[in-house]
Amino acid sequence: MRFISWNVNGLRAVAGKGFAEIFNNLGADFFCLQETKLQEGQIDLRFEGYESYWSYAERKGYSGTAIYTRHKPLSVRRGLGVEEHDREGRITCLEYPEFYLVCVYTPNSQSELARLDYRMQWEAAFLNFVKELDAQKPVIICGDLNVAHEEIDLANPKTNRRNAGFTDEERGCMSRLLSEGFADTFRRLHPDEAGAYSWWSYRGRAREKNVGWRIDYFIVSERLMPRIREARIHPQIAGSDHCPVEIELE
Repeated sequence: MRFISWNVNGLRAVAGKGFAEIFNNLGADFFCLQETKLQEGQIDLRFEGYESYWSYAERKGYSGTAIYTRHKPLSVRRGLGVEEHDREGRITCLEYPEFYLVCVYTPNSQSELARLDYRMQWEAAFLNFVKELDAQKPVIICGDLNVAHEEIDLANPKTNRRNAGFTDEERGCMSRLLSEGFADTFRRLHPDEAGAYSWWSYRGRAREKNVGWRIDYFIVSERLMPRIREARIHPQIAGSDHCPVEIELE
């Protein structure tokens, strides 16, 4: 089975930039989206053979997650089950017989770390959420986690220390998640690969120069790792400031 995750930075915008062709060419079993920036009924984007499940933010044109799937889930959850964290449509979770699939868009700590304290509260709630799922069956977490975990995961670690996405606090939360029985699929399979990024600023021709960050992930329960055949990043696919990331599961 093939899984794709992509922060589209506005699904209506990327729909006008060849999204349907990209979707069909990738041909994944599961296609997970972040930052859809939609309210219910604002787009009618269907694909033959797929069902879709959506989580919307209360605020218009903001956040939001969705999953297109060829496989009907046993159950669907939206949010962490914590009211203060569930107003922004950041979680769509599908249950299958062998695993949970969690599509997540982690809050950005923002400039001058204005939202870092909230981010830490979110991280604690998210960790509890995925640990509870993992106690029942393996978990596949995918999405924009808004953190470059190690120095290899961004082009300019020294100048970005203490910037949103590369603070000790955010990196520590990722380390904690990975210490709780989860694995970063791409880094596990490509431990020394530098220059592998999934997000680039729109400024300064960053994408052209590959001055980027790897902040989009597939994180899986450790016991699923032997079944991960490959983890890929698709920097050649445009349409958003992020590119799709992918895993193949046996």
